[in-house]
Amino acid sequence: MILIQMTGLSGAGKTTLARIVSDKLTARRIPVEVIDGDIYRNSPICKGLGFSVEDRKINLERLYYIGELLVRHQVVAIIAAINPFEELRRKFAACSDRVRTVWVKCDLEILIERDTKGLYKKAMLPAEHQDKVNNFTGISSPYENPVIYDLIIDTSKQTAAESAELLYIYVMNEIDKINQSPNHQIII
Repeated sequence: MILIQMTGLSGAGKTTLARIVSDKLTARRIPVEVIDGDIYRNSPICKGLGFSVEDRKINLERLYYIGELLVRHQVVAIIAAINPFEELRRKFAACSDRVRTVWVKCDLEILIERDTKGLYKKAMLPAEHQDKVNNFTGISSPYENPVIYDLIIDTSKQTAAESAELLYIYVMNEIDKINQSPNHQIII
């Protein structure tokens, strides 16, 4: 199948879109797994990693490895993680012709306004504040906008349902391309 590596700032809608698309694929009996960066960070697989650049890269490499294993077993894998590093996104995409990069874009101002998890507010607190969130991507830690991507979905300009439909159509088209490849056969 394929591996969708999402990228985008916190609150842009990566997990929401991944879950909606996962439900649609499941309804069509297409095997799918959402690799949610927030959930995996607290699992034994990624537990103990901090938010330094090195720890973030290790975390993303582990998530990619899991996704790669799933794809080998004919599962659509969707990694819903910030993935702020262009170098890593390119590295993963170069590893397989089954990897697609989807940029879930949303303007920072809108994300700060939405602040669904309250993290932007905590990231912008004074350094000495006890609730300050440090190394927060897009505020105190860099996010590299994708230079190379296969699909861009701007969640500041459309609803979650509209955005998810774009992703779903894209995934289905990519599955169709793979199924039509002379070197690959899938029975769905």
